[in-house]
Amino acid sequence: MTMRRRLLRWAFVGAGAALGLASCANVAADRALFAQSALVGMPKGTLLSCAGVPDRQAVVDNREYFTYRSSRLVSYPSPTVGLYGGGWGPHYGYGWGGWPAYGSEIASFDCDATFSLRNGVVERVVYGGTSGGATRLGQCYAIVQNCLPQTPVASAQPNP
Repeated sequence: MTMRRRLLRWAFVGAGAALGLASCANVAADRALFAQSALVGMPKGTLLSCAGVPDRQAVVDNREYFTYRSSRLVSYPSPTVGLYGGGWGPHYGYGWGGWPAYGSEIASFDCDATFSLRNGVVERVVYGGTSGGATRLGQCYAIVQNCLPQTPVASAQPNP
């Protein structure tokens, strides 16, 4: 095989890998990250009008803290250990050879978004929760999505 063909083959492999990684992008997570900086400077009244009444709030050393919580449970069927190849119950697969579907799995996604306000203006946005990584960030977007159009930098928001 010539050197040119090898390079061409690796170029296709690299392009395929880049395309595969791009398809896994979580747009909601990207927008939630963007919101952490875009919402800084937002007036308290605007925050309350777009995000609603916070689930918790506190005042410490002339700072206000508004915490919003978003969570959801997702249930989907999953195969469980059972009679494989037998003929009992509903099952996945072809004909009688599938796994019986008697179980389900539950996934929990949650986010706590805490807004720190000083002198009636958002100073910082911090995300937390038990979910991790892009999963949590995707759920955080549910909290901030109505506020993003209220920011002056909304036109710089990442495109879907």
